[in-house]
Amino acid sequence: MAGSDEALQVELVAADRTVWSGTATMVIARTVEGDVGILRGHAPLLSLLTDAVVEITAEEGGVVVAAVDGGFLSVAADRVSILSERAVLAEEIDVDAARAELEQEPDGDVAEDEAERRIRRAEARIRAAEKAR
Repeated sequence: MAGSDEALQVELVAADRTVWSGTATMVIARTVEGDVGILRGHAPLLSLLTDAVVEITAEEGGVVVAAVDGGFLSVAADRVSILSERAVLAEEIDVDAARAELEQEPDGDVAEDEAERRIRRAEARIRAAEKAR
């Protein structure tokens, strides 16, 4: 049933690769304005993403879970584009490395806002990995 008229065309793209592409029935993402759920027929939308988890309910079943490091979400004519500098599927996440990053002491040379962003990214990767279990 791939490509049916009842589905969204979704692309999750990182700077270096297409992370996931296919048809879906729903997409959930966190924007700077809050969580957004996208179904077929959604109004056009362009929004900034936060460092968070994206969930894509694939048309053939199953949920694709990924962590994104901010980026953009675009919705138009049942096409959803999720663009992020870095996006990682839940099954690709090294949970131990993300936990170690959370426990890492802040480096005195790193600005406070950069340290907070590193923590948010690590938390998003851990949440994505846990959601996929």
